[in-house]
Amino acid sequence: MQEVSLLIGGQAGDGMMRAAELIGRIFNRLGLYAFVINDYGSLIRGGHNFCKIRAADRQIWHHRESVELIAAVNQDTIARHQKELTGDGRVLYDEGAAKYEGPHEPLPIPLTTMVQEVGGISIMKNSAMIGAIASLYGVPLSVVEEVINRAYGEKAAKNIELVKRGYEFAAKNFKPILKVEPVKRDPTPLISGAESLALGAVKAGMKLYITYPMTPSTAILNYLGPAQDELGILLIHPENEIAVANMALGAAYAGVRTMVGTAGGGFALMQEAFSMAGQAEIPVVFVVGQRVAPAVGAPTYTAQADLKFLLNAGHGEFPRIAVAPGDPEEAFVKTGEAMNLAWKYQSPAIVLVDKHLLESYMSIGIDENKVAVEPPEFAMGQEEYRRYRFTASGVSPLAFPGQKGAVVKVTSYEHDEYGYAEETADGIQKMQEKRLRKLSSIILDLKGRETVKIHGDPAAENLVVAWGSTKGAILEAMSLVNRPLKFLQIIYLSPFPEWEVSRHLSKARDVLLVEGNLTGQLGSLITEQTGFRIKKAVLKNDGRPFDPVSLAEKIKEAFGWK
Repeated sequence: MQEVSLLIGGQAGDGMMRAAELIGRIFNRLGLYAFVINDYGSLIRGGHNFCKIRAADRQIWHHRESVELIAAVNQDTIARHQKELTGDGRVLYDEGAAKYEGPHEPLPIPLTTMVQEVGGISIMKNSAMIGAIASLYGVPLSVVEEVINRAYGEKAAKNIELVKRGYEFAAKNFKPILKVEPVKRDPTPLISGAESLALGAVKAGMKLYITYPMTPSTAILNYLGPAQDELGILLIHPENEIAVANMALGAAYAGVRTMVGTAGGGFALMQEAFSMAGQAEIPVVFVVGQRVAPAVGAPTYTAQADLKFLLNAGHGEFPRIAVAPGDPEEAFVKTGEAMNLAWKYQSPAIVLVDKHLLESYMSIGIDENKVAVEPPEFAMGQEEYRRYRFTASGVSPLAFPGQKGAVVKVTSYEHDEYGYAEETADGIQKMQEKRLRKLSSIILDLKGRETVKIHGDPAAENLVVAWGSTKGAILEAMSLVNRPLKFLQIIYLSPFPEWEVSRHLSKARDVLLVEGNLTGQLGSLITEQTGFRIKKAVLKNDGRPFDPVSLAEKIKEAFGWK
């Protein structure tokens, strides 16, 4: 069994995240499954940034806290992380910027000097470091050159030269850690949650992405911005989050499939527009990247503490669709579904994600055929158009401004079928009921989709329940526990799939809740929707994802397996 676990670190501006991504792509290119996570503070320059890269010859879902190699471009990285090294771990470092005299094997390399010799800039030290790392793991130089050439194109020449220098220096001066053997398997991309989410939306017909930069959803902006022409979309960056939401309403009213990206604080500013989307029955998809809160909180770290806020967002009663993917494949499929459901049922949809999912990269297969545009019901022009025509399903036929014979009126006021203000008791009641009738249609639709997933032993009596990006840590922890265990991953959160969740809870002898918040928000939702109270929980809200090793110990303790 082949497995690699390493850490690369420096300060903000040293290019750690790009270097880690490229290392992950190198392992992925060899056929290994890779996982890359980054950790950085809210700084443009300085501070401390690091990434962990794990690769193996089997599907992996998460990184490991312990590493066999630290690759440091500064002294701070060594000081902070040497305790995470395994017993036979090594420290690879730029001898021009750091030194190491600890218990682990030192691997000094003249990165700064190499960059100076080729006339490069400081950030290019990463290329020589990548070359040295590849040498230590026995990766063919040709594979590294291929990945670097693809990443940097016309600017690759000096980086390739530095890769060669780092590779040759390590081969001459250091003992290899291991010789990674290529794995024959169907190729899969190394992709982030942000990238796959964006592509799923495009596959479902998104033509407009509107956002104001806010970590962690900025990762979607960073991907879609340069890819607009290739993907056939438009990206708009207005002056603030209020403008984002209201611009999205206008675009969707005009018939453009639109998605909004923000974080919890930004979505808080969008509440009035979100409520209007419910009232005016305008289909917009809101991607909300959760991070540590309240207020600004710790903006570059992950959390799952916005669930209740998002499910109760906007004043008044109206249907909303909320889905929480747990990995990049699900982000692709479920964001596409959210876009289609929003348009089919003319209701706002929320995609709940977090920093860990959006910014981590992993090797995973994605079936593009799982997502396609699902057309809504359009008005055919056979009678006088009523935008809010009463129907048995609550869904009124759509028309857009400019359509011949149709006056398309929307309003934030309560209204009649034509869109004119309505204040009679009977009129208000009928329109409220009309909107809420859509819930029955949405639920019927969801019963034909994957609203939950079951992992592990489907017959096991011990059940773990969770949602979102905790999926990866739980799957890894389950392999370490090595006991009969079932994991219920809840994907759709509104409408809540009570019909599925109740069935699995009723079969369990013992149930454990795992969430990235301290109040058990999913547990409260389960109690509200099913009457079942989960009494055991593993909860945390420190900005970091669960560590599979320590989580495995907590699972064993909760089920009395210690």
